[in-house]
Amino acid sequence: MKKQNLINDSILWSRIKDYATRVGRISTRPVVLLYYVLKSPKTPKSDKFLIYSAIVYLVFSIDIISTQRLPIIGWLDEMAALSVAFKRTRKHITPEMEHNVDVLLDKWFPIYSSYEIVSY
Repeated sequence: MKKQNLINDSILWSRIKDYATRVGRISTRPVVLLYYVLKSPKTPKSDKFLIYSAIVYLVFSIDIISTQRLPIIGWLDEMAALSVAFKRTRKHITPEMEHNVDVLLDKWFPIYSSYEIVSY
């Protein structure tokens, strides 16, 4: 019997990309790192559940505290969820994961995409 995922990975990855375009490279890096930890077979199931919960809460339109009603406080609950997940699971982050995330973010956020380098 084939194991079925609760959340479709391609949809989750698409939402992470959408999130990245809204918040930029610096705020996206921990989310993508957590995604790589999530996909690692070495990560325990309890940590995977924590990561899934934090990422889904962040990238899907689920809010306990609305950012429209309380803009600053509305972002704090999402950042708290992400921070807790990152802090508890960062021990699973490998240098290879960090390298892969940096390469991916370089593709998503090229430094000189709209500028021409001119030498005098």
